[in-house]
Order: sequence, then C-alpha cells, then structure tokens
Amino acid sequence: MGKRSSQRKTALLFESDDDDTLSSSSTTTYDSQAQESDKLSDSGLEQCLDKLSEKRGSTRESALLFIIDAFTNKLQHQFVEKNCITLLHQCLNSIKKGSSKEISLACRVIGLLAITVGCGNSAAAHEILEDSIPPLSQALKSGSDPSKISSILDCLAVITFVGGNVPEEIERSMQIMWQFIYPKSGPNVNASKPTVPVLTTAISAWSFLLTTISGWRVNSKIWQDSIAHFSGLLDKDDRSIRIASGEAIALIFEIGQLEKFSSEAKVSSQSSVHEGNNSREGCAYIQGLRGKILNQVRNLSVEAGGKGLGKKDLNSQRNLFKDITDFLEDGYCPETSMKIGGDLLNTSTWSQLIQLNFLKHFLGGGFTKHMLENEFLQDVFEFTPRGKHVGAEHIMSNSEKRLYKSPNSIVNKARTQLLNKQRMISQGRNVGHFAVGVGIEE
Repeated sequence: MGKRSSQRKTALLFESDDDDTLSSSSTTTYDSQAQESDKLSDSGLEQCLDKLSEKRGSTRESALLFIIDAFTNKLQHQFVEKNCITLLHQCLNSIKKGSSKEISLACRVIGLLAITVGCGNSAAAHEILEDSIPPLSQALKSGSDPSKISSILDCLAVITFVGGNVPEEIERSMQIMWQFIYPKSGPNVNASKPTVPVLTTAISAWSFLLTTISGWRVNSKIWQDSIAHFSGLLDKDDRSIRIASGEAIALIFEIGQLEKFSSEAKVSSQSSVHEGNNSREGCAYIQGLRGKILNQVRNLSVEAGGKGLGKKDLNSQRNLFKDITDFLEDGYCPETSMKIGGDLLNTSTWSQLIQLNFLKHFLGGGFTKHMLENEFLQDVFEFTPRGKHVGAEHIMSNSEKRLYKSPNSIVNKARTQLLNKQRMISQGRNVGHFAVGVGIEE
C-alpha cells in the first residue's frame, strides 16, 4: 500500500509540474500512433476481405494467409466488431468452392475468428458454429486430402469449444469426429480407414471437446463402446495415435464415468433379469477392462525404442504413459507450468492439459499473445497476467475499449456463461478424481 500511495503522490506532483504538457503530449502521440496502426491494420484486413470475393483462387488464398497472420499476432477486435459475419460467410464460400489449400486456410480463419469473438455471444460465436456445421460436414465428405480433413476437424473443435452452448451441440461435433476415429460407426460402413494424421487429429479434437462436458451429462448410448476402441488403438504401430488415445483414456477415467463408455458393462447394468448377478458381471467387466488398460499403459511407459523411431517422440510417449499409470494407480494428475510473459500458466488436471495442448497447437506462435490479451482464453485457464491493465488504455482503440467495457460486450457476456461452464467442468473433475478407483465398483 505504501508503494502505491507513493506512486500516486508522485503522479500528483507531475500533474502540477510545468513539464506536464510534455508528458501529456507524448501520451497523446503514443495513442495517435496506436490508433493509426489500428487503422492501417483494419484497412489491410478490409482489402483482404474484399479479395475473398475474387474469382482467382490464388488471390483468395493470399488474402486468407494475410488474415491468418493478422488474427494470430493481434486481437482484431475492431475489425471483428464490424465484419464478423461477413468474414465468416466469405470463408464458408471458400470452403464450398475452394481447393484443398484454400479450404484449410479458410478453416483456420474461422477458428481464429471464433477465438477472437469469444464464447457466449448468441449473435456471433453461436452463429459461427451453426452456420459452419453444414459446409464443414459436406467438405469432410468430398475428397480425402489429409491436410484438408485435419484442418476441418481442428476448426470444428475450436468453434464448438467456443460457441457450443449445450452438451447436445458439443456431442454433435464429437460424433462427426468419431466417424474418423471409428469409421464403422458412421453411415458408410465401407468407409476407408483414415490416415495417421487424420486419425490423430480426430482423437485429439474429440478429447478436446469431451473436456467441456461434465461426466454425468455424457450420452452413454453414443459413446458406450469408445473405451474399448481406444484400448485397441494403444496397440497401433504409430506413436502419435497411441499418445492421442492415451490422453483420451486418461480423460475418460478423470471424468469418472467409465461405464458410460463401455457397451458390455452398460448392457449388463441395465438388464432387469437377475439384476444382482448382472451388476456383478458389469463390475467385473469394468475391473477387467481397467486392468487391461493399466497393463497397456505400463508397457508403453517403458517401451524400448524401435528402429527409425525418433527419440523425442519415444520420450514423450514414456512420460505421458508414466503419468497415466500414476493416475490410474494413485489418482494423481500431472501438474504442468508454462511461462507466459512474466507469469506461469498452470494445469493440474487432464482436462486442462488437453485444452492447453490443443489451443497451443491451433494458435501456434500466437498462443502467448492471445494468452496475454485474450480474456476468453484467460477465463478458460483462470490465468491473470501481472499488470494486465497497466498501459492497456494507451494501446487500445476506442472501439476496443467499448468492446471490453460495455455491459453488453462480447467479453462481458462471455464471462458469465463461461464461468458457469467452468464451474460445471470443475465439479465434474472433482467427481472424476474420486471416481477413478471408486466408479468401477458401482
């Protein structure tokens, strides 16, 4: 308190000083430069928005690349406030008629747009989700380019994470992803097996969305055979598939609803004939499945390196499955810390870790920038940068100030719904933690 009081007194002395005009002038100049920079940035983005209507595909691709760079490295609040839905529909047009490269770029723009808008605005974030589902679903059915499909799945995960308001909307997107994880579950039983990158992306995207659904609200009819499928994927040759599947399994155990992801246990537990015996059979099946998975993750935590396999990936696998083993045996989740600016972003659950890894992957080099300035992501991870508001007024445009301060702003609307969502997730984590060893006895 003394230091702050001293700083306030110093400020008052400067305000009464004759040199105050210099300080005020420099601040005004700084604000003017920031506003001019905003205008130039918006001008470039608006030109690119116009170019998305051009007939030449290469012109549209260049415009999308510019927009991606702008949205990755800066929060484009002012531009989004004026052009959100227009940009969305231009990108959806690119997805409908563009090349695989253009579709991939447009998907990334839509994801970045959703992250910028933030959760909870029914006129923006939810509209992005609902308007995007049909063209994204159609694009997944046309062509088999792995890069395009992976980009669509990533985009679908992000816009659902941000704009999905109820479990049904989230599970709708998860079902689309599940058809790539388990092709036989889709309408086309003869669908070809997905490539390794697509399968890995689909598993990671599916797990990312599962982190937003409380365990007791999971639709057991949809996912009742998923745990056995993930267990089978742990035996695949590709390490990236094993790692993604391991994270999914850890998350299922964390939310404490293993029986909802197991078809045989579900059938046994719901039968009305010889209820006592069936209940014991269901419990025995769950215990057996848990034991099988525990043996699998133990073996993967000490796997010897194979010929031609990268040591870095091997170490990542060993470390991950060592953490999963500790979790299944003792209930301890891995704790991680990541330095953001001068502060630490901490995770203490599988849910948080999966969210962090997915968003780092999607935002790439822009992750730190967004964590320091994007209040939606800060709320997701309960992260508050030191000196968050210091100097913020000098670099924010008037439009951005309105966006943050207005009671009806995207950010303020988002906070209420997001905090409600986070409380539900937190409750689910607590239940899951205690259910790791207890749920199998139900």
